[in-house]
Amino acid sequence: MTETIEASVDEQPERMPLGQQLFRFVATGGLSAIVDFGSWTLLTMLGLNTSIAKAIGFVLGTTTAYLINRRWTFKATHSARRFIAVFVLYLVTFFLNTGLTLLVFWLLQEHGPANLPQLGAQVIAFVIGQGAATTVNFIVQRFLIFRFR
Repeated sequence: MTETIEASVDEQPERMPLGQQLFRFVATGGLSAIVDFGSWTLLTMLGLNTSIAKAIGFVLGTTTAYLINRRWTFKATHSARRFIAVFVLYLVTFFLNTGLTLLVFWLLQEHGPANLPQLGAQVIAFVIGQGAATTVNFIVQRFLIFRFR
């Protein structure tokens, strides 16, 4: 009986101001971006294919983001329905983030300044891909997946 009461209380989290929630989402995203970019960079330095390394980095970064955002930013308990919704969202943003990042990276390598180092191209491409995915993630999580009732 206590578990039922606790679960229903946690299902409807205390309303957090949008600004505070956005701050927490961005802070969590910053940490997750470090995990994502760090993994991608390290794996490419170790000789792994750029696309495979980026995919692995994305998975590690978004897993970090989900775990922290669910509890700290949105103050929600785990539920199978919410997990599936986040999984589908992350699948969509995986293609958005990875596809956009790799497209920008390729464009910079092929058509960018001749003196732009690979790491510079990776940073620029990463920021663009991450920015697009982060925007979509926050809007969908805030207003659909973890919405207040």
